[in-house]
Amino acid sequence: MSGITESGTTGAADSQSPAGTPGDDTLRTDVVVVGAGPTGLLLAGDLAEAGVAVTLVERRPAGRSNLTRAFGVHARTLEALDARGLAEKLVATGTRLTTLSLFRRLALDLTALPSRFPFLLITPQYEVERLLERRARAAGVDFRHGTELTGLVQHPAASGQGTDAPGHASVSAELRACDGTLTTLRARFLVGADGHRSPVRQALGLPFPGASVIKSIVLADVRLAEEPAQLLTVNGANDTFAFMAPFGDGWYRVMGWDRTRQADDGEPVDLDEVRDIARRALGSDFGMHDARWISRFHSDERQAPAYRVGQVFLAGDAAHVHSPAGGQGMNTGLQDAANLSWKLAAVIRGQAPAPEALLDSYESERHPVGRTVLRSSGAIVRLAMAHTPLQRAARSLAARFLNTVRPAAARAMGMVSGIGIAYSAPRGAHPLAGRRAPDLKLAEGRLYELLRAGTFVLIEAADGTTATPPPAPGAVVRAHWAAGRRHPALLVRPDGYIAWASGRRTSL
Repeated sequence: MSGITESGTTGAADSQSPAGTPGDDTLRTDVVVVGAGPTGLLLAGDLAEAGVAVTLVERRPAGRSNLTRAFGVHARTLEALDARGLAEKLVATGTRLTTLSLFRRLALDLTALPSRFPFLLITPQYEVERLLERRARAAGVDFRHGTELTGLVQHPAASGQGTDAPGHASVSAELRACDGTLTTLRARFLVGADGHRSPVRQALGLPFPGASVIKSIVLADVRLAEEPAQLLTVNGANDTFAFMAPFGDGWYRVMGWDRTRQADDGEPVDLDEVRDIARRALGSDFGMHDARWISRFHSDERQAPAYRVGQVFLAGDAAHVHSPAGGQGMNTGLQDAANLSWKLAAVIRGQAPAPEALLDSYESERHPVGRTVLRSSGAIVRLAMAHTPLQRAARSLAARFLNTVRPAAARAMGMVSGIGIAYSAPRGAHPLAGRRAPDLKLAEGRLYELLRAGTFVLIEAADGTTATPPPAPGAVVRAHWAAGRRHPALLVRPDGYIAWASGRRTSL
Protein backbone atom coordinates (compact mmCIF):
# COMPACT_ATOMS: atom_id res chain seq x y z
CA MET A 1 0.00 0.00 0.00
CA SER A 2 1.42 3.36 -0.98
CA GLY A 3 0.13 5.00 2.19
CA ILE A 4 -1.03 8.53 2.79
CA THR A 5 0.68 11.62 1.42
CA GLU A 6 -0.24 15.24 0.91
CA SER A 7 -0.62 17.06 -2.37
CA GLY A 8 2.68 18.44 -3.56
CA THR A 9 4.76 15.46 -2.38
CA THR A 10 5.41 12.26 -4.30
CA GLY A 11 1.77 11.19 -4.37
CA ALA A 12 1.30 9.78 -7.88
CA ALA A 13 -2.40 10.52 -7.89
CA ASP A 14 -1.67 14.24 -7.92
CA SER A 15 0.34 14.36 -11.13
CA GLN A 16 -0.70 11.50 -13.35
CA SER A 17 -3.38 8.87 -13.42
CA PRO A 18 -2.08 5.31 -12.96
CA ALA A 19 -2.52 4.71 -16.67
CA GLY A 20 -0.07 7.52 -17.46
CA THR A 21 -2.58 10.00 -18.86
CA PRO A 22 -2.76 13.53 -17.46
CA GLY A 23 -4.27 13.62 -13.99
CA ASP A 24 -7.76 14.96 -13.38
CA ASP A 25 -8.03 16.94 -10.16
CA THR A 26 -11.78 17.51 -10.32
CA LEU A 27 -13.96 16.14 -7.56
CA ARG A 28 -15.48 12.95 -8.92
CA THR A 29 -17.77 12.31 -5.95
CA ASP A 30 -18.59 13.84 -2.58
CA VAL A 31 -17.76 10.84 -0.39
CA VAL A 32 -15.93 7.57 -0.93
CA VAL A 33 -17.00 4.86 1.51
CA VAL A 34 -14.66 1.87 1.70
CA GLY A 35 -16.38 -1.31 2.88
CA ALA A 36 -19.88 -2.58 2.09
CA GLY A 37 -20.68 -4.21 5.40
CA PRO A 38 -23.58 -2.95 7.52
CA THR A 39 -21.72 0.20 8.64
CA GLY A 40 -20.69 1.26 5.15
CA LEU A 41 -24.08 0.44 3.65
CA LEU A 42 -26.03 2.48 6.20
CA LEU A 43 -23.66 5.43 5.87
CA ALA A 44 -23.71 5.39 2.08
CA GLY A 45 -27.51 5.09 1.98
CA ASP A 46 -27.96 8.00 4.39
CA LEU A 47 -25.67 10.24 2.36
CA ALA A 48 -27.26 9.33 -0.97
CA GLU A 49 -30.76 9.97 0.39
CA ALA A 50 -29.50 13.40 1.51
CA GLY A 51 -28.50 14.21 -2.07
CA VAL A 52 -24.79 13.53 -1.56
CA ALA A 53 -22.84 11.75 -4.32
CA VAL A 54 -21.41 8.54 -2.85
CA THR A 55 -19.13 5.86 -4.23
CA LEU A 56 -19.01 2.62 -2.22
CA VAL A 57 -15.84 0.57 -2.74
CA GLU A 58 -15.86 -3.10 -1.76
CA ARG A 59 -13.15 -5.69 -2.39
CA ARG A 60 -15.65 -8.58 -2.43
CA PRO A 61 -17.28 -9.44 -5.75
CA ALA A 62 -20.92 -8.44 -6.13
CA GLY A 63 -23.32 -10.89 -4.53
CA ARG A 64 -20.85 -12.33 -2.04
CA SER A 65 -21.99 -11.55 1.51
CA ASN A 66 -19.83 -11.00 4.54
CA LEU A 67 -19.20 -13.96 6.80
CA THR A 68 -22.08 -13.72 9.24
CA ARG A 69 -20.83 -13.33 12.77
CA ALA A 70 -23.45 -10.90 14.08
CA PHE A 71 -26.83 -12.34 15.03
CA GLY A 72 -28.34 -9.80 17.41
CA VAL A 73 -29.87 -6.43 16.56
CA HIS A 74 -30.36 -4.35 19.68
CA ALA A 75 -33.16 -1.90 20.48
CA ARG A 76 -31.20 1.27 19.73
CA THR A 77 -30.18 -0.05 16.32
CA LEU A 78 -33.79 -0.95 15.57
CA GLU A 79 -34.74 2.63 16.47
CA ALA A 80 -32.14 3.90 14.00
CA LEU A 81 -33.56 1.59 11.34
CA ASP A 82 -37.07 2.75 12.27
CA ALA A 83 -35.95 6.30 11.44
CA ARG A 84 -35.16 4.94 7.96
CA GLY A 85 -38.35 2.94 7.50
CA LEU A 86 -36.53 -0.40 7.75
CA ALA A 87 -37.15 -1.69 11.26
CA GLU A 88 -40.38 -3.57 10.66
CA LYS A 89 -38.95 -5.20 7.54
CA LEU A 90 -35.96 -6.44 9.51
CA VAL A 91 -38.05 -7.59 12.47
CA ALA A 92 -40.00 -9.79 10.05
CA THR A 93 -36.81 -11.71 9.22
CA GLY A 94 -36.00 -12.81 12.76
CA THR A 95 -37.21 -13.80 16.20
CA ARG A 96 -37.65 -11.59 19.26
CA LEU A 97 -35.68 -12.47 22.37
CA THR A 98 -37.24 -10.85 25.45
CA THR A 99 -35.01 -12.32 28.16
CA LEU A 100 -31.24 -12.20 27.95
CA SER A 101 -29.87 -15.11 29.98
CA LEU A 102 -26.19 -15.41 30.84
CA PHE A 103 -24.21 -17.94 32.87
CA ARG A 104 -27.48 -19.79 33.79
CA ARG A 105 -27.83 -17.35 36.70
CA LEU A 106 -28.47 -13.94 35.19
CA ALA A 107 -31.73 -13.11 33.40
CA LEU A 108 -32.28 -9.57 32.09
CA ASP A 109 -35.89 -8.72 31.19
CA LEU A 110 -35.63 -6.81 27.92
CA THR A 111 -39.35 -6.02 27.92
CA ALA A 112 -38.49 -3.33 30.50
CA LEU A 113 -36.53 -1.34 27.92
CA PRO A 114 -38.15 2.08 27.32
CA SER A 115 -38.29 1.57 23.57
CA ARG A 116 -40.67 0.67 20.78
CA PHE A 117 -38.44 -2.41 20.40
CA PRO A 118 -38.12 -3.94 23.90
CA PHE A 119 -36.29 -7.05 22.74
CA LEU A 120 -33.16 -8.35 21.06
CA LEU A 121 -33.85 -9.34 17.47
CA ILE A 122 -32.14 -12.59 16.50
CA THR A 123 -31.46 -12.43 12.78
CA PRO A 124 -28.27 -13.03 10.76
CA GLN A 125 -26.14 -10.13 9.61
CA TYR A 126 -26.83 -10.83 5.95
CA GLU A 127 -30.47 -9.85 6.46
CA VAL A 128 -29.33 -6.44 7.73
CA GLU A 129 -26.99 -6.08 4.76
CA ARG A 130 -29.68 -7.09 2.30
CA LEU A 131 -32.06 -4.35 3.44
CA LEU A 132 -29.37 -1.69 3.65
CA GLU A 133 -27.93 -2.55 0.24
CA ARG A 134 -31.36 -2.39 -1.40
CA ARG A 135 -31.91 1.04 0.16
CA ALA A 136 -28.47 2.31 -0.89
CA ARG A 137 -28.93 1.17 -4.49
CA ALA A 138 -32.37 2.78 -4.67
CA ALA A 139 -30.87 6.03 -3.39
CA GLY A 140 -28.28 6.05 -6.18
CA VAL A 141 -25.07 4.91 -4.47
CA ASP A 142 -22.33 4.05 -6.99
CA PHE A 143 -21.20 0.52 -6.07
CA ARG A 144 -17.72 -0.62 -7.10
CA HIS A 145 -17.36 -4.27 -6.17
CA GLY A 146 -14.19 -6.23 -6.71
CA THR A 147 -12.16 -3.10 -5.97
CA GLU A 148 -9.66 -2.48 -3.19
CA LEU A 149 -8.03 0.62 -1.78
CA THR A 150 -4.26 0.74 -2.25
CA GLY A 151 -3.47 4.23 -0.97
CA LEU A 152 -4.66 7.71 -0.03
CA VAL A 153 -3.58 11.23 -0.89
CA GLN A 154 -4.96 14.14 1.12
CA HIS A 155 -5.12 17.57 -0.53
CA PRO A 156 -5.25 20.86 1.40
CA ALA A 157 -7.96 23.42 0.72
CA ALA A 158 -7.86 24.72 -2.85
CA SER A 159 -7.18 28.38 -3.53
CA GLY A 160 -9.88 28.58 -6.15
CA GLN A 161 -7.75 28.64 -9.36
CA GLY A 162 -8.45 25.01 -10.18
CA THR A 163 -11.62 23.08 -10.65
CA ASP A 164 -12.19 22.51 -6.93
CA ALA A 165 -14.40 24.90 -5.04
CA PRO A 166 -12.19 27.28 -3.01
CA GLY A 167 -11.75 26.35 0.60
CA HIS A 168 -12.49 22.65 0.15
CA ALA A 169 -9.87 20.15 1.21
CA SER A 170 -10.19 16.76 -0.49
CA VAL A 171 -8.81 13.24 -0.63
CA SER A 172 -7.81 10.94 -3.48
CA ALA A 173 -8.40 7.21 -3.19
CA GLU A 174 -6.04 4.99 -5.14
CA LEU A 175 -8.01 1.92 -6.24
CA ARG A 176 -7.24 -1.41 -7.90
CA ALA A 177 -9.96 -3.50 -9.55
CA CYS A 178 -9.92 -7.29 -9.54
CA ASP A 179 -8.61 -7.28 -13.12
CA GLY A 180 -5.63 -5.15 -12.06
CA THR A 181 -6.93 -1.85 -13.43
CA LEU A 182 -5.71 1.12 -11.39
CA THR A 183 -7.79 4.26 -10.94
CA THR A 184 -7.81 7.31 -8.70
CA LEU A 185 -11.02 8.73 -7.32
CA ARG A 186 -11.05 12.17 -5.70
CA ALA A 187 -13.69 13.21 -3.16
CA ARG A 188 -14.40 15.71 -0.41
CA PHE A 189 -14.30 12.96 2.23
CA LEU A 190 -13.45 9.29 2.60
CA VAL A 191 -14.77 6.91 5.26
CA GLY A 192 -13.09 3.64 6.14
CA ALA A 193 -15.73 1.09 7.14
CA ASP A 194 -13.51 -1.71 5.92
CA GLY A 195 -13.19 -4.02 8.91
CA HIS A 196 -10.63 -4.80 11.56
CA ARG A 197 -7.75 -5.10 9.08
CA SER A 198 -8.81 -1.73 7.53
CA PRO A 199 -6.56 -0.71 4.63
CA VAL A 200 -7.84 2.84 5.25
CA ARG A 201 -6.58 2.83 8.82
CA GLN A 202 -3.27 1.38 7.67
CA ALA A 203 -2.92 4.02 4.97
CA LEU A 204 -3.46 6.70 7.60
CA GLY A 205 -0.65 5.19 9.64
CA LEU A 206 -2.86 4.88 12.70
CA PRO A 207 -1.98 2.22 15.27
CA PHE A 208 -4.59 -0.22 16.52
CA PRO A 209 -3.54 -0.82 20.12
CA GLY A 210 -4.98 -3.65 22.15
CA ALA A 211 -4.63 -7.38 22.52
CA SER A 212 -6.24 -10.71 21.79
CA VAL A 213 -8.76 -11.38 24.54
CA ILE A 214 -9.81 -14.88 23.42
CA LYS A 215 -7.79 -17.23 21.25
CA SER A 216 -8.83 -20.35 19.40
CA ILE A 217 -12.58 -19.72 19.13
CA VAL A 218 -14.28 -22.31 16.93
CA LEU A 219 -17.24 -21.47 14.70
CA ALA A 220 -19.52 -23.92 12.95
CA ASP A 221 -22.76 -23.79 10.98
CA VAL A 222 -24.67 -26.99 11.73
CA ARG A 223 -28.04 -28.65 11.82
CA LEU A 224 -29.39 -29.94 15.13
CA ALA A 225 -31.32 -33.10 15.96
CA GLU A 226 -32.72 -31.44 19.11
CA GLU A 227 -33.99 -27.87 19.27
CA PRO A 228 -32.57 -25.90 22.22
CA ALA A 229 -35.04 -24.77 24.89
CA GLN A 230 -33.90 -21.17 24.50
CA LEU A 231 -33.66 -19.08 21.35
CA LEU A 232 -30.19 -17.87 22.31
CA THR A 233 -28.17 -20.53 24.14
CA VAL A 234 -25.03 -19.34 25.94
CA ASN A 235 -23.05 -20.53 28.95
CA GLY A 236 -19.58 -20.97 30.39
CA ALA A 237 -18.63 -24.09 32.39
CA ASN A 238 -15.88 -26.70 32.77
CA ASP A 239 -13.16 -24.53 31.21
CA THR A 240 -15.35 -23.92 28.16
CA PHE A 241 -17.70 -21.30 26.77
CA ALA A 242 -20.33 -21.84 24.07
CA PHE A 243 -22.93 -19.84 22.19
CA MET A 244 -25.66 -21.08 19.86
CA ALA A 245 -28.09 -19.07 17.71
CA PRO A 246 -30.44 -19.93 14.81
CA PHE A 247 -30.22 -18.62 11.28
CA GLY A 248 -33.97 -19.13 11.03
CA ASP A 249 -33.82 -21.63 8.18
CA GLY A 250 -32.93 -24.78 10.11
CA TRP A 251 -29.22 -23.97 10.39
CA TYR A 252 -27.53 -22.90 13.63
CA ARG A 253 -24.33 -20.98 14.31
CA VAL A 254 -22.27 -22.49 17.14
CA MET A 255 -19.36 -20.69 18.73
CA GLY A 256 -17.14 -22.39 21.29
CA TRP A 257 -13.97 -21.90 23.28
CA ASP A 258 -11.90 -24.39 25.28
CA ARG A 259 -9.38 -23.09 27.79
CA THR A 260 -7.41 -26.34 27.57
CA ARG A 261 -6.97 -26.17 23.78
CA GLN A 262 -5.40 -22.92 22.58
CA ALA A 263 -4.58 -23.60 18.95
CA ASP A 264 -3.48 -21.20 16.23
CA ASP A 265 -6.13 -19.85 13.85
CA GLY A 266 -4.83 -21.99 11.01
CA GLU A 267 -4.99 -25.27 12.89
CA PRO A 268 -7.73 -27.60 11.57
CA VAL A 269 -10.97 -27.96 13.52
CA ASP A 270 -13.57 -30.69 13.10
CA LEU A 271 -17.13 -31.22 14.27
CA ASP A 272 -16.05 -33.53 17.09
CA GLU A 273 -14.17 -30.64 18.72
CA VAL A 274 -17.23 -28.40 18.44
CA ARG A 275 -19.49 -31.13 19.88
CA ASP A 276 -17.15 -31.66 22.83
CA ILE A 277 -17.11 -27.95 23.72
CA ALA A 278 -20.91 -27.72 23.45
CA ARG A 279 -21.45 -30.74 25.71
CA ARG A 280 -19.12 -29.37 28.38
CA ALA A 281 -20.42 -25.79 28.28
CA LEU A 282 -24.12 -26.31 27.50
CA GLY A 283 -24.72 -29.83 28.79
CA SER A 284 -25.58 -31.15 25.33
CA ASP A 285 -24.42 -30.97 21.72
CA PHE A 286 -28.10 -31.11 20.62
CA GLY A 287 -27.23 -33.76 18.06
CA MET A 288 -25.38 -31.35 15.79
CA HIS A 289 -24.58 -32.75 12.35
CA ASP A 290 -24.00 -31.89 8.68
CA ALA A 291 -21.63 -28.97 9.32
CA ARG A 292 -21.53 -26.82 6.19
CA TRP A 293 -18.70 -24.64 7.48
CA ILE A 294 -16.18 -24.80 10.37
CA SER A 295 -13.42 -22.36 11.24
CA ARG A 296 -11.15 -21.17 14.04
CA PHE A 297 -10.40 -17.53 14.90
CA HIS A 298 -9.39 -15.21 17.73
CA SER A 299 -11.12 -12.16 19.23
CA ASP A 300 -9.32 -8.87 19.84
CA GLU A 301 -9.99 -5.80 21.94
CA ARG A 302 -8.60 -2.83 20.00
CA GLN A 303 -9.46 0.79 19.32
CA ALA A 304 -7.90 3.37 17.02
CA PRO A 305 -6.67 6.48 18.88
CA ALA A 306 -8.44 8.76 16.39
CA TYR A 307 -11.57 8.39 14.27
CA ARG A 308 -10.73 11.38 12.05
CA VAL A 309 -7.54 12.34 10.22
CA GLY A 310 -8.11 15.32 7.94
CA GLN A 311 -10.76 14.40 5.40
CA VAL A 312 -10.73 10.71 6.34
CA PHE A 313 -12.90 9.02 8.98
CA LEU A 314 -13.03 5.54 10.50
CA ALA A 315 -16.22 3.72 11.50
CA GLY A 316 -17.25 0.27 12.68
CA ASP A 317 -14.62 -2.45 13.02
CA ALA A 318 -12.05 -0.22 11.32
CA ALA A 319 -12.23 1.99 14.42
CA HIS A 320 -12.88 -0.55 17.20
CA VAL A 321 -13.10 -4.31 17.68
CA HIS A 322 -14.01 -6.27 20.79
CA SER A 323 -15.24 -9.63 21.95
CA PRO A 324 -18.56 -10.92 20.55
CA ALA A 325 -20.02 -11.01 24.07
CA GLY A 326 -23.17 -8.90 24.26
CA GLY A 327 -23.57 -8.80 20.49
CA GLN A 328 -22.54 -5.14 20.29
CA GLY A 329 -20.10 -5.13 17.36
CA MET A 330 -22.37 -4.60 14.35
CA ASN A 331 -24.72 -2.47 16.42
CA THR A 332 -21.97 -0.07 17.47
CA GLY A 333 -20.81 0.27 13.87
CA LEU A 334 -24.30 1.09 12.67
CA GLN A 335 -24.57 3.77 15.36
CA ASP A 336 -21.21 5.19 14.21
CA ALA A 337 -22.67 5.53 10.72
CA ALA A 338 -25.88 7.15 11.97
CA ASN A 339 -23.84 9.72 13.90
CA LEU A 340 -21.49 10.57 11.04
CA SER A 341 -23.79 10.59 8.02
CA TRP A 342 -25.88 13.67 8.83
CA LYS A 343 -22.79 15.63 9.83
CA LEU A 344 -21.03 14.91 6.53
CA ALA A 345 -24.20 15.76 4.61
CA ALA A 346 -24.64 19.09 6.42
CA VAL A 347 -21.04 20.11 5.71
CA ILE A 348 -21.15 19.06 2.05
CA ARG A 349 -24.40 20.97 1.51
CA GLY A 350 -22.96 24.08 3.17
CA GLN A 351 -25.47 24.02 6.02
CA ALA A 352 -23.06 23.78 8.95
CA PRO A 353 -22.22 27.14 10.62
CA ALA A 354 -19.06 25.57 12.11
CA PRO A 355 -18.17 22.68 9.79
CA GLU A 356 -14.88 21.63 11.40
CA ALA A 357 -16.39 21.57 14.88
CA LEU A 358 -19.32 19.50 13.61
CA LEU A 359 -17.01 16.98 11.92
CA ASP A 360 -14.78 16.77 15.01
CA SER A 361 -17.85 15.99 17.13
CA TYR A 362 -18.07 12.57 15.45
CA GLU A 363 -14.88 11.46 17.18
CA SER A 364 -15.61 13.23 20.46
CA GLU A 365 -19.01 11.51 20.68
CA ARG A 366 -18.29 8.07 19.29
CA HIS A 367 -14.77 7.37 20.58
CA PRO A 368 -15.95 7.23 24.24
CA VAL A 369 -18.79 4.92 23.18
CA GLY A 370 -16.34 2.56 21.50
CA ARG A 371 -14.21 2.55 24.65
CA THR A 372 -17.26 1.78 26.80
CA VAL A 373 -18.28 -1.11 24.55
CA LEU A 374 -14.77 -2.57 24.76
CA ARG A 375 -15.01 -2.51 28.54
CA SER A 376 -18.54 -3.90 28.81
CA SER A 377 -18.06 -6.71 26.30
CA GLY A 378 -14.71 -7.49 27.88
CA ALA A 379 -16.31 -7.72 31.32
CA ILE A 380 -18.96 -10.13 30.02
CA VAL A 381 -16.45 -12.42 28.36
CA ARG A 382 -14.16 -12.42 31.40
CA LEU A 383 -17.07 -13.43 33.60
CA ALA A 384 -17.91 -16.18 31.12
CA MET A 385 -14.29 -17.38 31.21
CA ALA A 386 -14.11 -17.42 35.02
CA HIS A 387 -12.49 -20.64 36.24
CA THR A 388 -10.97 -20.07 39.68
CA PRO A 389 -13.21 -20.34 42.76
CA LEU A 390 -12.77 -16.62 43.45
CA GLN A 391 -13.66 -15.64 39.88
CA ARG A 392 -16.73 -17.86 39.89
CA ALA A 393 -17.84 -16.42 43.21
CA ALA A 394 -17.49 -12.92 41.76
CA ARG A 395 -19.59 -13.97 38.75
CA SER A 396 -22.32 -15.36 41.01
CA LEU A 397 -22.30 -12.18 43.08
CA ALA A 398 -22.58 -9.99 39.97
CA ALA A 399 -25.47 -12.07 38.62
CA ARG A 400 -27.29 -11.96 41.98
CA PHE A 401 -26.81 -8.18 42.20
CA LEU A 402 -28.22 -7.54 38.72
CA ASN A 403 -31.10 -9.96 39.30
CA THR A 404 -32.20 -8.15 42.45
CA VAL A 405 -31.21 -4.48 42.02
CA ARG A 406 -33.48 -3.11 39.30
CA PRO A 407 -31.71 0.22 38.68
CA ALA A 408 -28.44 -1.62 38.12
CA ALA A 409 -30.14 -4.10 35.77
CA ALA A 410 -31.77 -1.22 33.87
CA ARG A 411 -28.40 0.49 33.48
CA ALA A 412 -26.80 -2.73 32.24
CA MET A 413 -29.59 -3.29 29.71
CA GLY A 414 -29.37 0.34 28.62
CA MET A 415 -25.68 0.06 27.83
CA VAL A 416 -25.85 -3.30 26.05
CA SER A 417 -28.95 -2.34 24.04
CA GLY A 418 -27.64 1.16 23.27
CA ILE A 419 -30.75 2.79 24.76
CA GLY A 420 -28.74 4.20 27.67
CA ILE A 421 -25.92 5.70 25.60
CA ALA A 422 -25.76 9.50 25.75
CA TYR A 423 -23.30 12.09 24.47
CA SER A 424 -21.58 14.80 26.48
CA ALA A 425 -23.22 18.22 26.23
CA PRO A 426 -21.56 21.64 26.59
CA ARG A 427 -21.36 23.13 30.06
CA GLY A 428 -24.57 24.93 30.91
CA ALA A 429 -26.64 22.91 28.42
CA HIS A 430 -30.08 21.59 29.36
CA PRO A 431 -29.94 18.21 31.17
CA LEU A 432 -31.73 16.57 28.24
CA ALA A 433 -29.10 17.68 25.71
CA GLY A 434 -27.06 14.74 24.43
CA ARG A 435 -29.59 12.13 25.49
CA ARG A 436 -31.37 9.76 23.16
CA ALA A 437 -34.89 10.89 22.32
CA PRO A 438 -37.52 8.16 22.76
CA ASP A 439 -40.17 7.64 20.10
CA LEU A 440 -42.31 10.55 21.26
CA LYS A 441 -45.99 10.84 20.40
CA LEU A 442 -46.54 14.07 18.47
CA ALA A 443 -49.52 15.72 16.84
CA GLU A 444 -47.93 14.98 13.46
CA GLY A 445 -47.19 11.33 14.26
CA ARG A 446 -44.34 9.39 15.90
CA LEU A 447 -41.00 11.17 16.24
CA TYR A 448 -39.08 8.42 14.45
CA GLU A 449 -41.47 8.60 11.52
CA LEU A 450 -40.69 12.31 11.21
CA LEU A 451 -36.97 11.56 11.40
CA ARG A 452 -37.30 9.57 8.16
CA ALA A 453 -36.94 12.89 6.33
CA GLY A 454 -33.32 12.94 7.51
CA THR A 455 -33.70 16.36 9.12
CA PHE A 456 -33.76 17.94 12.56
CA VAL A 457 -37.15 17.95 14.26
CA LEU A 458 -38.13 20.95 16.40
CA ILE A 459 -40.89 20.05 18.84
CA GLU A 460 -42.50 23.22 20.10
CA ALA A 461 -43.55 23.60 23.73
CA ALA A 462 -47.13 22.57 24.41
CA ASP A 463 -47.82 25.41 26.84
CA GLY A 464 -47.41 28.08 24.20
CA THR A 465 -44.17 29.47 25.58
CA THR A 466 -41.55 30.39 23.05
CA ALA A 467 -37.85 29.65 23.12
CA THR A 468 -35.28 30.09 20.41
CA PRO A 469 -33.15 27.03 19.63
CA PRO A 470 -29.64 27.43 18.23
CA PRO A 471 -29.24 27.33 14.44
CA ALA A 472 -29.45 23.75 13.21
CA PRO A 473 -26.89 22.53 10.65
CA GLY A 474 -29.55 21.48 8.20
CA ALA A 475 -33.25 21.58 7.48
CA VAL A 476 -35.72 21.56 10.37
CA VAL A 477 -39.18 20.00 10.50
CA ARG A 478 -41.50 21.67 13.03
CA ALA A 479 -43.76 19.49 15.16
CA HIS A 480 -46.00 19.76 18.21
CA TRP A 481 -46.71 17.66 21.25
CA ALA A 482 -49.82 15.51 21.03
CA ALA A 483 -52.89 16.76 22.90
CA GLY A 484 -52.62 16.44 26.66
CA ARG A 485 -48.83 16.29 26.72
CA ARG A 486 -47.11 19.26 28.35
CA HIS A 487 -43.42 18.93 27.68
CA PRO A 488 -40.63 21.40 26.91
CA ALA A 489 -39.45 22.43 23.47
CA LEU A 490 -36.94 20.03 21.95
CA LEU A 491 -34.59 20.10 18.97
CA VAL A 492 -33.88 16.50 17.93
CA ARG A 493 -30.97 15.65 15.66
CA PRO A 494 -31.38 13.40 12.59
CA ASP A 495 -29.77 10.54 14.56
CA GLY A 496 -32.40 10.75 17.30
CA TYR A 497 -30.37 12.57 19.95
CA ILE A 498 -31.51 15.78 21.63
CA ALA A 499 -29.46 18.78 20.52
CA TRP A 500 -31.28 21.39 22.62
CA ALA A 501 -34.17 21.67 25.08
CA SER A 502 -35.94 24.42 27.01
CA GLY A 503 -37.79 24.41 30.32
CA ARG A 504 -37.16 22.72 33.63
CA ARG A 505 -38.28 19.20 32.83
CA THR A 506 -35.37 16.73 32.81
CA SER A 507 -37.12 13.52 31.71
CA LEU A 508 -39.42 12.49 28.87
